[in-house]
Amino acid sequence: MKIHAEPLTKFSTEIFVAGGATEADARTTADHLVLANLKGHDSHGVGMIPSYVHSLLRGNLQVSAHAKIESEHGAVTLVDGQCGLGQVVAKEAMDIAIEKTKEHGLASVGLHNAHHIGRIGTYGEQCAEAGLVSIHFVNVVGHGPIVAPFGGKEARLQTNPFCCAVPREGKLPIVLDMATSFIAAGKVRVAYNAGHDVREGSLIDHEGTPTNAAKTLFEAPRGALLPFGSYKGFGLAFMCELLGGALVAHKTMQPGNERPGVSINNMFSVTIDPVVFGGTDRFASEVEAMVEYMHDTSPIDESLPVLIAGEPEQQRMEERSRDGIPIDDTTWKELMNSAKAVGLAVEQIPTEAS
Repeated sequence: MKIHAEPLTKFSTEIFVAGGATEADARTTADHLVLANLKGHDSHGVGMIPSYVHSLLRGNLQVSAHAKIESEHGAVTLVDGQCGLGQVVAKEAMDIAIEKTKEHGLASVGLHNAHHIGRIGTYGEQCAEAGLVSIHFVNVVGHGPIVAPFGGKEARLQTNPFCCAVPREGKLPIVLDMATSFIAAGKVRVAYNAGHDVREGSLIDHEGTPTNAAKTLFEAPRGALLPFGSYKGFGLAFMCELLGGALVAHKTMQPGNERPGVSINNMFSVTIDPVVFGGTDRFASEVEAMVEYMHDTSPIDESLPVLIAGEPEQQRMEERSRDGIPIDDTTWKELMNSAKAVGLAVEQIPTEAS
């Protein structure tokens, strides 16, 4: 089934409002999730709502909480997300980063203790919209590991995203946004709900044997995701753990930390104004020349031209804005159940997608 962005956003907003969020915070969260769907990242779209509602009903997600500045040292700011709606508190943290960067030319913000903050590329885009380069290291704590280190059988890490965004004058930014696992855990969830396998190289079973079966991550005996790029992806994931978690005064996945069964994100971000590094003209010129140089590459497959980071998402957004967002039956039923769980009035719950 397919549903267009606006009715899906409206429904998602109503779920969060019924759960106690303000209209503004609910809309910020819903906009973020639906944008992820529009850009083809269903793993970080509205399919996350059931887990958010579960966390809310257990008392873990604090929908009224906002970003709180814990400490400031010039261009460096430490922010407590207070386990608030991640999409809200992370946006607020990036607002702080943008303001500090405009003042100092370069800034760093550490956000800790935020409920799941969603698609990290959104925050890169937020900074790029302000004309800033940004780099983001993220870790995930609060529940058990699901990613095996290179060479290991057992899970020890989470999917630990990394993002870097570069602004372009009058054009959409370049946005590298990726899990350090071979694929995001949410993509395995989407495949599992739809009854599909995942790509080869994504998973190992509990004995360390490669498998494409999505159920490996959700049914006992559980296996693990693999890092992308073997030891290189593992190395980057480990750095996300240290910088995204330990450096911003919060937890890592080491077993001495409590795992209450909730997805908590920590993020270390560096934001840079190109003005302070020789001005924007030379920077913009070199960026555009490099983009053109990449696009000028002869493709191996004529139907698949070389694309820059962020361009596949732009293409998918055009398609889904026009044709609607696909949602599998299992995910749709889970959304219905989540709406009922927070007491949404029956007449506010769509009977089917369109």
